Amino acid sequence: MAPFAALLWVFLITAAPHGSLARTPKRVRMPTDHMQESGSRIARGFTGAVSGEDSRCSEIGRDIMAEMGGNAVDATVAVALCSGVVNPMASGIGGGAFLLFLPTNATSPLAFDFREVAPGAASENMYAGNEELKLRGALSVAVPGELAGLHLLWQQYGTLPWNDLFEPAIQLAANGFVVRPYLAAAIETAGSSILADEGLSEVFAPNGTLLGAGDLCVWTSLAKSLASIAEEGPAAFYNGSIGQNFVNDVQDAGGILTMDDLTQYAVKIRDPTVVNVEGLSVFGMPPPSSAGACIALVLNILAAYPDPFQAVEGPLGLHRMVEAIKHAFAIRMNLSDPDFVNVTKVVSTMLNATYAAELQSLINDNKTYPSPYYGGSWSQLNDHGTCHFNIVDGDRNVIAMTSTVNYPFGAKMLSKSTGIVMNNEMDDFSIPTNSSGSTPPAPANFIQPYKRPLSSMAPTIVMKNRQFLGALGGSGGTKIITATLQVFLNRFWKSYQPLDAVSSPRLHHQLFPDVLQYEDWTTAIGDLIEEPLTVVEYLESKGHNMTSKKGGITELLIQDLSDPLDARSVHSWWRIMRGIEPVRGLLTAVSDLRKDGSPSAY
Repeated sequence: MAPFAALLWVFLITAAPHGSLARTPKRVRMPTDHMQESGSRIARGFTGAVSGEDSRCSEIGRDIMAEMGGNAVDATVAVALCSGVVNPMASGIGGGAFLLFLPTNATSPLAFDFREVAPGAASENMYAGNEELKLRGALSVAVPGELAGLHLLWQQYGTLPWNDLFEPAIQLAANGFVVRPYLAAAIETAGSSILADEGLSEVFAPNGTLLGAGDLCVWTSLAKSLASIAEEGPAAFYNGSIGQNFVNDVQDAGGILTMDDLTQYAVKIRDPTVVNVEGLSVFGMPPPSSAGACIALVLNILAAYPDPFQAVEGPLGLHRMVEAIKHAFAIRMNLSDPDFVNVTKVVSTMLNATYAAELQSLINDNKTYPSPYYGGSWSQLNDHGTCHFNIVDGDRNVIAMTSTVNYPFGAKMLSKSTGIVMNNEMDDFSIPTNSSGSTPPAPANFIQPYKRPLSSMAPTIVMKNRQFLGALGGSGGTKIITATLQVFLNRFWKSYQPLDAVSSPRLHHQLFPDVLQYEDWTTAIGDLIEEPLTVVEYLESKGHNMTSKKGGITELLIQDLSDPLDARSVHSWWRIMRGIEPVRGLLTAVSDLRKDGSPSAY
C-alpha cells in the first residue's frame, strides 16, 4: 500500500461511524483467493471463513456461504446441526449454547443466550441423598435451548430457507458418517455407559460392539427428527410431536421434564461484557457465563503492569498470568443467572480497571500463595465438554458460538424415539450438600425452576478501531476460560502466528484445587503437546503445584486490517468511512490440533 493510502486508511478505520444492526441484502459472491491445504489446521481467504472442530462442518458452513449465497447466520445453523451429528459427545439439539453475533458495520455484538434451564419441578435439594443423579440419568436433564436459539437468530438475520440449512446434517445422519479419532476416543471412554443405554448403543454400538475410528455411524432416528424440525420449525420440538416423544422418554426414565417446560423456554438476548485493553475491545459472554467477566478481569490485571506486552513474556509472564487467573476464579462463583440473582455489582467489579490494578499489586513475582490468599469463598463448578466454532462472511457478519450437552454424551442417555442425546446440564448447578475441597458450594448457583446454571463457555469477539479483528472460543469445561485467554494473549499481545497461537501448550488453574495444570499429552490423532521442562521447573520454583493434564480446545478466526481488500480503491475507502461497507481484510481461520478438525475459507 502506498504511503498516502496507508495514512488515509488509518484515518478511515479510526473515523468509521457506528453501523446499523439491520440485516443486509444477500450479495453476489465475487471470485477471491482461496488458500488452504487439504487437511490443514489453517485456511485463508478474503471473503469468508469457518474455524470449527470438524472439517465436514467447516466445509458445510463455507458452502452455505460460497455456493448457496447465504450469510454467516445461515452457515451457523448448518454448522451447529452438523456438529451435533458428527461430534455428539459434545453438542446437539438436546443441549444449549451461547453465541456472540456481530452484524455488518456494528460496533458491538449481540449476546444470544440459549443455555439450558432447570425444569419447572426442579428444586434446590432434589439431589439430596443421591448426588449421582445430578451427574447422569434422566434427572440430570435440563430444558434444551439450542433449537430455539438458532431459530431466533435465523429468524432475525438469516437469508436462506430454514429447511435448506438442515439438509447437510440430515444427509450425514441418514447416510452415515465416518467416525473420526476424537469421537472414537470419546466412545471408548464412555463405552460402558453407551452399552448400558439402549438408545446410545443402537447408534454407537449397533452390533453390540463400540464403533471405532473409520467405522460408519448411521443415525436414522436423529435424521427423521431433523427432517421434521426442518419442515415444521422448532415448534416440532417445543410444542409438537418430537418434543412430546423426547419428554416421554425422559419421564419414562425417571426424569421431571415436561411439555410445559419446553413450551415456556425463552431465548435471552443480552449485552456482552467488554474490556478495552491496549487498543483492543474484547467482547465476551455475560452471566450466566462466567467467562466474559473472568477474561476481562485477567486482562485488566495484566494491563496494569507498566509494560503489559513485556509483562506477559517468558516464564515470569506465565507466572503472572496464572496469578491473575487465580484472582479471577476467586470471584467467579459469585456470578449467576442474572434473571434470578443480582450480579450487577459483581460484574461491574470484575470489569473495573482500578480494582484490577489493586489485584495486580498483590501479585508477587517471586512466589505463589495458598488458595485462601486470593479470597475465594466458594468451591468451583466443574463443567465439561462443549463445541466451538467461528464464522465470518463476505459482509463481515461475525459469529462466535459455543454449544454443549455438558459431559461427554450428556446424561449418558439417548432418546430412543427421537434420536436426541440428552444433556446433563443440571450438573452445572451447585447444590447445598456438595463441594470440592474445604470450601462450601456457591449459593448463587443453587437450583431454582427455570434458572440457568453457571457456565464457562467463552465465545469472544475482538475489535480494533471499530473493525472486526478476531473471533475465538473453546471447549473443555473450566479450561475454556484459560485456553481462550491464552490464545488471545498469544495472538494479540505476544504476536504469535495464528497457528502457533492456538497450538502452543497451555496452563490451567482454577484456584480450587490448588493445582497448576500443564500440557504433556498426545492427542487422538497423534500430535504431542508438551510444555517445556524448563518452564515447568521454573513454575515449580515459584511454589506452584504442577501436574500434567489434557488442555482445552480452541478455535481462532482473525482478520488482517493492515492491507484490506477494500482499501485498494478510493471508492471503497469512502464507503467504509461512511459505514456503508465493512473492512474486508484477509481472513485466517485456525482449528486446534487437539481435536481432529480443519477450518475452511474462500
